[in-house]
Amino acid sequence: MLRIEDSATRFCDRIPRRSFLQISGLAMGGLSLPQILQAQQQNGQHNSHKAVIMIYLNGGPPHQDMFDLKPDAPAEIRGEFQPIPTNVPGIQISELMPRVAGMMDKFSILRSLVGSDGRHDSFQCCTGHQFRDPKPQGGWPSMGSVLSKLQGPIDPSVPPYIDLSQKMAHDPYNMKGAGFLGMAHTPFRPDGEVMSNMSLNNISTIRLHERTNLLKELDTFRKQVDHQLSTDSSANFTEQALGVLTSSRLLEALDLEKVDPKVRTRYGIDDPKVLGFDPKMGYQALMSRFLQARRAVEAGARMVTCSFADFDYHSDNFGRGRKVIPLLDQGVAALVEDLHERGLEKDVTVLVWGEFGRTPKINKNGGRDHWSRVHAGLMAGGGMQTGQVIGSTNKWAEEAVDRPVHMQEVFATLYHNLGIDTATTTIPDNNGRPQYLLERHQPIQELV
Repeated sequence: MLRIEDSATRFCDRIPRRSFLQISGLAMGGLSLPQILQAQQQNGQHNSHKAVIMIYLNGGPPHQDMFDLKPDAPAEIRGEFQPIPTNVPGIQISELMPRVAGMMDKFSILRSLVGSDGRHDSFQCCTGHQFRDPKPQGGWPSMGSVLSKLQGPIDPSVPPYIDLSQKMAHDPYNMKGAGFLGMAHTPFRPDGEVMSNMSLNNISTIRLHERTNLLKELDTFRKQVDHQLSTDSSANFTEQALGVLTSSRLLEALDLEKVDPKVRTRYGIDDPKVLGFDPKMGYQALMSRFLQARRAVEAGARMVTCSFADFDYHSDNFGRGRKVIPLLDQGVAALVEDLHERGLEKDVTVLVWGEFGRTPKINKNGGRDHWSRVHAGLMAGGGMQTGQVIGSTNKWAEEAVDRPVHMQEVFATLYHNLGIDTATTTIPDNNGRPQYLLERHQPIQELV
């Protein structure tokens, strides 16, 4: 907890008990915030600021109704939506995605994704690994945590890995953490109470610095116990920890109240009732997250993840699709257009995908069920070769027939765009053994 405020019972030194407990809250899982910052910097290779924004379409989006329509298939397969042309001759996508269609030259479609284990879980989309892979002790880290380990923060007041997803009721949907890399590389989730705690409530910056002695005493005690940090480096990283509190860089990036209304309108307005779900379920189509993601990478984040709506359409696939897919179209188009206008299209890679696809045949409830044999995704930015479709499926979108693209190839491409060679780069696990980031190291050659 980062809240520092003036209230509650005071000690004899006139420091409130609540403030004591909440400053102590900077120590999480045996690590203080200065130690977290130090761990990040010790492993950082501060190169140019490349970044990734991943939009996770939890539930498994219907590839036949978005990116791989089959208008000549029987009615029970082709569904209700029609394909429309894009601004790239020969490429068609769903009629529900006119904005993306109008700027298809800035996107690439992956129509032949394979390698899904078919589980309702963000694990593969976060880590690149399959469930059946041998897992090191502590589990595989998510990509954002790997970037935190390898490259560290751009700015000490901005976490390298930020997760803008809502807390989702189906826990496996929630974005994965640092695995064996530990708490120093866990994603930062700036939602709810955390956002309010990022501001200095009822305390001036001067008074905050007056209380650094307390934090130093706590860290001194911790050093006496574990002897892991030297006095000099501890002092340095204590200053950086305080920088997280005193800097407004991240808070301003995520606060959209002062954003130009025209920009916010381009991205769309949040409507928590759009899906008819209880907001506590965490499946809303929040348009503001696209804008926050762009602002977070500009502020210094290396990876931003964000879930969007829910696509587990076992019933009413087309009714739900008519509500959600146009919103996704607006948000993704606005994000990529914004990145181009701001000159970030070569530095920021955008990936839009889910954990698997949907069945070609529509069920008796008008829905599509789980389908792991093939699915589709959308990529943009990162200096990639865009305006193309990679791979194809058979006449009913059942399986890849041309250029199957493994999910790990997508990760290899993301790492490539960040300047990381997965064929040579390793990270040590809890036993000190070097672990490669992926088993498949070849990026998608059509893109790079």
